[in-house]
Amino acid sequence: MDFLGNHIEALIFCSEKPVKVSELKDCLTEMFEAEVPEKDIHSALEQIETKYQDETFPFQMTKSGGGFQFLTKPAYQASIGILLKQQSKKRLSTSALETLSIIAYKQPVTKSEMEQIRGVNCDYSVQKLLEKELVEIKGKSDGVGRPLLYGTSEKFMDYFGINDLAELPTPKDFATEENEIGNNEASEEQSTDV
Repeated sequence: MDFLGNHIEALIFCSEKPVKVSELKDCLTEMFEAEVPEKDIHSALEQIETKYQDETFPFQMTKSGGGFQFLTKPAYQASIGILLKQQSKKRLSTSALETLSIIAYKQPVTKSEMEQIRGVNCDYSVQKLLEKELVEIKGKSDGVGRPLLYGTSEKFMDYFGINDLAELPTPKDFATEENEIGNNEASEEQSTDV
C-alpha cells in the first residue's frame, strides 16, 4: 500500500460518515499542498477495497451514502446483532419508522400531510428524526401558512445502506397474500351481494 493509500485509509477509518472522493481530494490537496489527481485517489480506493476483501479482516470498505466507509462483513452479523440488541434504545420506534417512510416516499412533505396519511399527530416522531439527522427541513410550502417541507438527509441513505432514493423498494416489491382481508376481490363480492 502506498503513502497516498495509507492517508486515504486513515481518513475513511476516522470519519463518522461516508467520505466522498471530493472530500478526500480536498483534504489531501490541503495536506500535501499540491493537487492530488482524482485517478490516483480512485486507484488507491481500489487497492484498499482489494486489501480488505481478505478473510483475515472482519470489516471491508464499502461505498454507501455517496462515499466510502468501513463496515463489518456479513459473517459477523450474529455477534453484531447481539450488541445492537443490547443497544436497542437507540433504534427507531415503529411510529418514527412509519413517519420516516412517509417522508422518504412523499418528499418534500409537510407535517400535516404526514398526519393525514398516518391519522395521528407526528410532532414527536418528526422531532426525533430531526435529532437523529435522518430528515431535514427542505424549505417552505407555498400553501396557506407556508408550512415547513421535510425530506430525507444523506445520513438517511447511510443509515439504510443505500446510495440513491431510487434504491428504495417500490410498492410492487411488497407481495400481498392471497386471502388478505380487505383485498379488492373480497370488497367486490360484498358489494354485489347487497
